[in-house]
Amino acid sequence: MSAPTMTEPLIQCRRISKHFGGTVALDDVTLEIQRGTLHAIVGENGAGKSTLMKILSGVITDYQGQLLLRGQPVRFVSPLDAAAAGISIIHQELNLVEELTVAANVFLGRELCGAAGWLRRGQMQRRTQEVLQRLQCPVSPQEVVGRLRVGDQQLVEIARALAFDAEVLIMDEPTSALTEAETQRLFQLIGQLRRQGVTILYISHKMDEVFQLADRISVLRDGRHVATLDRKATSPQEITRLMVGREVQQQQSLRQRAPGPVVLQVRGLSLPRADIPGKWRLRDIDLEVRAGEVLGLAGLMGAGRTELLECLFGASPVPPQGEILLDGKPVRFEHPAQAVAQGVALVCEDRKRQALFDQLDVAENILICTLRDAVQAGLLSPRKQLQLAQQEAQRLRIRAPGLRAPITALSGGNQQKCIIARWLRTAPRLLLLDDPTRGIDVGAKEELYRLIDQLCRQQMAIVLTSSELPELLALCDRIVVLNQGRVTGRFSRDQFSQQAILAAATGGQEET
Repeated sequence: MSAPTMTEPLIQCRRISKHFGGTVALDDVTLEIQRGTLHAIVGENGAGKSTLMKILSGVITDYQGQLLLRGQPVRFVSPLDAAAAGISIIHQELNLVEELTVAANVFLGRELCGAAGWLRRGQMQRRTQEVLQRLQCPVSPQEVVGRLRVGDQQLVEIARALAFDAEVLIMDEPTSALTEAETQRLFQLIGQLRRQGVTILYISHKMDEVFQLADRISVLRDGRHVATLDRKATSPQEITRLMVGREVQQQQSLRQRAPGPVVLQVRGLSLPRADIPGKWRLRDIDLEVRAGEVLGLAGLMGAGRTELLECLFGASPVPPQGEILLDGKPVRFEHPAQAVAQGVALVCEDRKRQALFDQLDVAENILICTLRDAVQAGLLSPRKQLQLAQQEAQRLRIRAPGLRAPITALSGGNQQKCIIARWLRTAPRLLLLDDPTRGIDVGAKEELYRLIDQLCRQQMAIVLTSSELPELLALCDRIVVLNQGRVTGRFSRDQFSQQAILAAATGGQEET
């Protein structure tokens, strides 16, 4: 690989445009990527970032304009064509085959075969193990991907891109499901790749990541290229303003709320592991949530945050032990439908696998839990469906090419808004939010923060997990910290401290 220079454009986009029906995804975008740099591409959900990256990586082949690589015009016909030219992509939404092993996913479409056509499984497993070790990922190459948690699947996606020596590596929200430790390991790896001359295109909604890593920053808004700036010559405030076209208030501590009566009580909740008899995913959890307050669940990946919410929603793989009380009455949900009937709703962490109905359109995804509201004269009314869905789209400012468009045509942030709208239509008393701002841009986050505060002031009880501790500190009235399935800390708002919460999350002792 040739030595990087800061003056030679490796990639040039010339007047790139892309339409999806009547929706303009990219509009006459022209920009340059310098060789050997980390170039951040930022913008709100729906700004066109992922569409542009899919063009660069051969996922989208029908577009207007010209793409140049090393000064030569190119038009990739597939991702394998782009990979052969030295461009690999790590997608925001995981693209793994859950029934296959980690090694099979890493080499999917690029399998190593012997002279007789037999797969060289051992060689592929050894190569996969080498890449996983570079990522300091403890996952076995022989593990079935569908058995992994989201964070480990994200590392497999990264390993797939790194298994072949790419000259250009596109990272679309690569840290969205990673723990702080995993993120730092990824940043170290990025540093190694840059020293080797790899050019990195980096999409992220996290301004701290962008300003820690980037050499240059390009801003897209509504499908147009707004500006490209040197990172040292700008600020997070300026980039945010360029992204949304207005000033965005930094999230600050919310005004004091007035919590009401206890809605949820959990006493001695324990969850046994189905795969290892005698071991526990959760152990002796006690907590309560009042109407009109946000209870935060803090902890690293694997601490038990998601498992606790699944227990409360009747979605745990094995029945939990202990007591769950709603409004003082014991409940035991064997299925999420029972929880919904009692006024409990859950916005899942992994929207692609657990929340989206990718064969349905936008309106159907919003109304899937409340279709009875669109029944007229005993029949489901398409007109009523659109009317109800339009109300929710306006309420949550959902940007879509149309309510009959496929849900997969929406950006990640707008898909998340559809899921939240779906559950709000059930009028829950207890709303469980599992990392709801994952993959959502700064403007959408601001809207969601306001919505959470508004729901609280309407006396809804909310339990919130987040991979971003400052988000918990800003939104929550109280925080419970989990470590390896046990409560290791409890903090009221006047006790909030990043240092103390992190200490409880990383090495805290069980409460005594």
